[in-house]
Amino acid sequence: MITVTEATATAGALKRLSDEGVSIWLDDLSRRRIESGNLAELVADKHVVGVTTNPSIFQAAIGSGEGYEEQLADLAVRGVTVEEAVRMMTTADVRAAADILRPVYEATGGRDGRVSIEVDPRLAHDTKATVAEAKQLAWLVDRPNVMIKIPATKAGLPAITEVIGLGISVNVTLIFSLERYREVMDAYLAGLEKAQAKGLDLAAVHSVASFFVSRVDSEIDKRLTGLSSPEASVLKGKAALANARLAYEAYEEVFSSPRWTALTGGGANKQRPLWASTGVKDPAYKDTLYVDELVAPGTVNTMPEATLNATADHGEITGDTVTGGYAQARADLAAVEALGISYDEVVQQLEDEGVAKFETAWQDLLDAVAKSLDSKGVAGE
Repeated sequence: MITVTEATATAGALKRLSDEGVSIWLDDLSRRRIESGNLAELVADKHVVGVTTNPSIFQAAIGSGEGYEEQLADLAVRGVTVEEAVRMMTTADVRAAADILRPVYEATGGRDGRVSIEVDPRLAHDTKATVAEAKQLAWLVDRPNVMIKIPATKAGLPAITEVIGLGISVNVTLIFSLERYREVMDAYLAGLEKAQAKGLDLAAVHSVASFFVSRVDSEIDKRLTGLSSPEASVLKGKAALANARLAYEAYEEVFSSPRWTALTGGGANKQRPLWASTGVKDPAYKDTLYVDELVAPGTVNTMPEATLNATADHGEITGDTVTGGYAQARADLAAVEALGISYDEVVQQLEDEGVAKFETAWQDLLDAVAKSLDSKGVAGE
């Protein structure tokens, strides 16, 4: 357990990051983390003001069975379906985390203190089913500080508009391309306009747009390595930061537009960019690369615990590292394109792979829970 003195010593970089206007969210959740008091400690000691989850996170947490044994046994006795069992467990965890973060939610006027839960990834290409699932999840969790995660697929865009229009806060996930990001912001504004037309309180609706970072470098670096040239080598590790910085430029543009200004009178909140996939995958890069180099006001950085701890230990927070770099970012992406690597192809591949990975993780979770329910059902006979 971290003492107050140790927390003060190790959280300097995290405090500086927070002071720069970056909300620090934890990209992980498990029942053990909740019940051990670890999540509350991270909130108290390491400036964590939100939590994100995804199917892979729940697959790792619930698939292990640790902390879920009693609930699994009760669910087995009731004879619930596997899908119902999974949703009962995941929403229970999100509800408990939301309660821990409720004071943060209250203190920040709803801006932070948020916990995200994702719609079934198998619905990523079905607009109507995504909307129905989002409504159901908001009802099941039943906490004002929940955010429903909807993937930024083509089918997800109208779902985002519809769900925002119902007054439900949304975390838009799996954004890789600048074009899609602009479509996401447009979908959010359209949702706010629908909510306003219904007379809903826009101030109560919040949203973040999860722009994925490290996976862009992983894919483009792989292609650069294949070219085996000095020109390609010098561009490694630059594409992801360039992509994210240009996303922030787009955010600044959209949220200073006349369309946005027309909504501010109703108390509308900006849809903040959220840097996701910020754990560094290439050991050649500094492990805090996607934290140190993506500091900008009004953003969120959701980190795996290893990245959170690394930032606390040796993060270098030197102020805004985004807004002055737009010209260089454009040059870096143009240089990658000039070598024959298609940006559009890469980002579409990453979106397709992202959805597929979450579908696989969700199916693995269903299979693990089905096996556990069967074993407990037999044991109880």
